[in-house]
Amino acid sequence: MTRGLRNLVISALACVVLTVSASDARHTDAQARRSGATYMSRSLQAMQSDPAINPAMLWVKQGEELWRASAQAGDQASSSCSACHGDASLSMQGVATRYPAFDEGLQHPVNLAQRVNQCRIKHQKREPWRLEGTELLAVESYVAFQSRGMPVKPVQDDRLKSFVQRGAQRYGQRLGQINLSCAQCHDERAGLRLGGNLIPQAHPTGYPLYRLEWQSVGSLQRRIRNCMTGVRAQPFPLGATELLELELFLADRSAGMPLEAPGVRP
Repeated sequence: MTRGLRNLVISALACVVLTVSASDARHTDAQARRSGATYMSRSLQAMQSDPAINPAMLWVKQGEELWRASAQAGDQASSSCSACHGDASLSMQGVATRYPAFDEGLQHPVNLAQRVNQCRIKHQKREPWRLEGTELLAVESYVAFQSRGMPVKPVQDDRLKSFVQRGAQRYGQRLGQINLSCAQCHDERAGLRLGGNLIPQAHPTGYPLYRLEWQSVGSLQRRIRNCMTGVRAQPFPLGATELLELELFLADRSAGMPLEAPGVRP
């Protein structure tokens, strides 16, 4: 065997080894994914699992009432969510696992809360609820609860690819005066402690969720904005494209993991 041919064979074998190693690494990473709930105490895990003691179920109950409520007298519309969608336990199964998704009318991705508001504007002819407001979080929690236990299943839509890619870039981008990225905490230091708390892997499988720190239910966007404040960066406004891009990437990253919404976190 000539030296040139030998080098070619060695290079080819190296490429095969690297390819197999990369494949194994991806498989290992997928198998090693952990919900943020697995980092919690047993008592908090029990609180999340049991609807009877999960405080977020108060929002779910309110969401159910809003789902069935017709417009008040004098309103331009009289239809309720249930008038179009019927029994949410049937019509909304799996819906939350597929968001964010692309909106045909807006020609832009929307998350589940924004989809609810689009329905209010377009079909019910009502004013949208305030982002992070009680009513919107309640309906979002109620809809998400119908998919609890189902695997996260991001929509495979070519129109979303550029948004997911930008979300991945943002996840790895250093931010703020502390000059820290999402990946440096949630990939490189997952399982370690920051300020006495364990750092999770940042899989958004529990949102909307009840956070003991907040004493209320909040969205994934609220949590991302909290993180940005923590690294002393200017948070993106609620509903910003940048936050949606991060949501899309995080959903893609957690594909196949069971949805826990509404979750509980410290």
